[in-house]
Amino acid sequence: MKFTLKDYQENAVDAVLHQLDRAKTLWERDGKMTSLALTAPTGAGKTVMAAAAIEALFYGSTTFDVEADKGAVVLWFSDDPNLNEQTRMRLLDASDRINPSDLVVIEPPFAKPKLEPGRVYFLNTQKLSKSSKLTRGHTEDDSALDFGSAATPDLQGFTIWETIANTIADDDLTLYLVLDEAHRGFNTNASRDKTTLVRKLVQGHAGYPPVPIVWGISATIAHFKEAMAAADTGASGRSALPAVTVDASLVQESGLVKDVVSLNIPNETGNFDTTLVTLAAQRLVATSARWAEYSREQSLTEPVVPLLVLQVPNTPDPDEIGRALDAIAAEVDDLRGAQVAHVFGDHTRQEFGAWDVPWIEPQRVQDTPSVRVLIAKDAISTGWDCPRAEVMVSFRPAKDSTHITQLLGRMVRSPLARRVPGDEALNSVECILPFFDRTTAGKVVRFLTGQLEEMPGSGGSKKIILDGKSLAPNPNIPAAVWDAWDALPTQTLPKRGARPVQRLVALAQALAYDSVVPGALKSVETEMHAVLDGFATRYAAKLDEQIDEVLRVDVQQIVGTSGSTKLSYREFSMRADDRAIRSAFEEAKKAFGADIAQSYVNHLADRDGADDDLRDAYVKASALATVKEVRARVDQEATELATRWFAAHRVAIKSLPDVRQQDYDEIRAMTTEPQRASLGRPRSRVEDYSVVDEHEQVSKAPVVDRHLMSDEDGFFPLSSLNSWEQQVVIAELDQPGALGWYRNPPRSANDSLGIAYRDPQGGWRTMYPDFVFFHEVQGEVKASIVDPHGTHLDDAVVKLQALAEFAQEFGAEFHRIESVAAVGKQLRVLDMKRGSVQQSVLHEPKAAVDFYTSDIAVDYTV
Repeated sequence: MKFTLKDYQENAVDAVLHQLDRAKTLWERDGKMTSLALTAPTGAGKTVMAAAAIEALFYGSTTFDVEADKGAVVLWFSDDPNLNEQTRMRLLDASDRINPSDLVVIEPPFAKPKLEPGRVYFLNTQKLSKSSKLTRGHTEDDSALDFGSAATPDLQGFTIWETIANTIADDDLTLYLVLDEAHRGFNTNASRDKTTLVRKLVQGHAGYPPVPIVWGISATIAHFKEAMAAADTGASGRSALPAVTVDASLVQESGLVKDVVSLNIPNETGNFDTTLVTLAAQRLVATSARWAEYSREQSLTEPVVPLLVLQVPNTPDPDEIGRALDAIAAEVDDLRGAQVAHVFGDHTRQEFGAWDVPWIEPQRVQDTPSVRVLIAKDAISTGWDCPRAEVMVSFRPAKDSTHITQLLGRMVRSPLARRVPGDEALNSVECILPFFDRTTAGKVVRFLTGQLEEMPGSGGSKKIILDGKSLAPNPNIPAAVWDAWDALPTQTLPKRGARPVQRLVALAQALAYDSVVPGALKSVETEMHAVLDGFATRYAAKLDEQIDEVLRVDVQQIVGTSGSTKLSYREFSMRADDRAIRSAFEEAKKAFGADIAQSYVNHLADRDGADDDLRDAYVKASALATVKEVRARVDQEATELATRWFAAHRVAIKSLPDVRQQDYDEIRAMTTEPQRASLGRPRSRVEDYSVVDEHEQVSKAPVVDRHLMSDEDGFFPLSSLNSWEQQVVIAELDQPGALGWYRNPPRSANDSLGIAYRDPQGGWRTMYPDFVFFHEVQGEVKASIVDPHGTHLDDAVVKLQALAEFAQEFGAEFHRIESVAAVGKQLRVLDMKRGSVQQSVLHEPKAAVDFYTSDIAVDYTV
């Protein structure tokens, strides 16, 4: 893969491959048909995950420990050829092993008896219709050519249905049908044709067999189940394998989707369309300037050029759109007709007032930065992605809240596929709704924050803003507070399958790439060769035993005699051939990483020597990897060297562009245990100056001072805090010596203090304490963690334990580390710096609330 998969993506791919292997076994062994689903929220990278799974399916993978399926054929089906083309390009972008020739768009004439293994074939609804040249029988014109009864549709050797049937019938091939956006449209009148055609594929028809393995890629598991039920009615014996589901909160933490959705809605009734379109244009100008500045600062080779999306009803008024374009042009300098495009279904030029606007293919919008304004109906609400879409203004009426949320779901992707460190203004999307009222806005907020189920882009820790302002570092905060901030510890999240030697090699490659340590990889190889040589001498006896194991292949022979039920067994050994030795060397590559393992073989063997020398080098390297003590000590040496290099080059790494610093953050986290990391300073923050109550009524949020980020008047709104969290903030700011405070963002970001912990299922997660306060203590600025803590959630206890462990390791660097909870009407506090509290929380089997009611807690004074 060209991309490094996020942990949640790697876990999902691993699970999908396991289910596909199970599905293949059930089909080949038992003739059992199956379906499985990969479901993930918008922006999770479903196509990237699919690319990784298909690459592993075709070529095998050491990462996922799977062998290549030499007979694998993938048939990728969607209802939109544009979506198929977008997917084809993404698969090419993501995989470094899948070639353009492996991705075949099925177009007539397509006269193949069978689909070929190692290929992904793209098919869409229209290609399976009765009028398609791929499917239809004789026409009168065809028969006039007098080819007789053997003539086939449009002079093709096979219909697409025959090709698919022949592929299924071939025992050497395994056909995997991928239903892209599988939740879409199976149960709507508008897509009745799709329902019928998918049913024909899945269920079989007219003597053609059903596809044995169906893999759905969908936004929601419920809709996929409905889709399969609709498509598979009447098919016998198809089993649904457990779905692979990606947690929305993990997607949000990854930075692949934007953190903030800002909704702009009129405060009163009236016709505000032109006024708010003007606001949209102003926001486009502002975000364009901000992205241009960031692109210059970071020397981006492809600067981000923001796009404004103008969403109109299905039967729009051309003059109304023209007036909107006039309002946009009044704010955006030199906006010309060529910079405006539409994606309407009729694909023709459109006249909107004085504007002559061309059509553009939806999948080309992202890569056409000359287009600054895009006019769309509801066709782009699903299946279309444009990460540079930063501002949207919708002429849809309030009753179309579902369309709004769906379109926002397509706009939440981060333009750089990563979070901009510390800059919420660049991690946000603007949605301007002239025809909505504040009550309906409350409903949209509930949709987008996941309070109503199954909405695209919902869930996670996305922040929804009704009355947003961009905040900057507070000029009233003393420099000593920022110095204290810079020294605070945070923790990385361990990575799945991390190996210390591979981490060290990745660090060396990065340091060499950035010219921080020229020749770093050669230096690492030399040092690790010396380490391996030393351990080979220290553990010589065990190494000799393992060399014998590598060179010996044990064989059991089973002999049966005709006419007898008895079997005889004979065991014997053979000397390993070169192929067996190369297979054993795969273990060395897993243990030491491919770079170090191969370079060590070169180190041992004389480059000009005989083949026996090279074979002996492979055997020794393979044997070393099987000596438990050697592997453990090599891992330790690699970890210690990486730690020294991170410390020695900390300042140089901090001076690199954001994208390079993110690479180092990922390398730092390539461990099986949490690692200490440093916090970055926030650059901008977007906060809501309005709040929505339980009756969906909107009012102004209370504000306080001394937050590290503030508006021009030095204030910060408390809109994101509940009532007792607000009490904690006010109480802490009333303490003597209070200098500042910080509302810790609840997501993985370089300006967010994170504490790693294991969830009840044993997986690694991160908790984000709510507040960091800064007080002057005996002439020194000291930080305190104060975390208002809910006791009702399933992970409440493990998060308390995480805070206790963090206090054990880093407590000396904080003035206080406290967890606060409401018990009835009283706030109670656990002082995590106290040893007795740590021991109780870590070792006593209690419910979370019981710790706060016990004598280890005290009342929190407000």
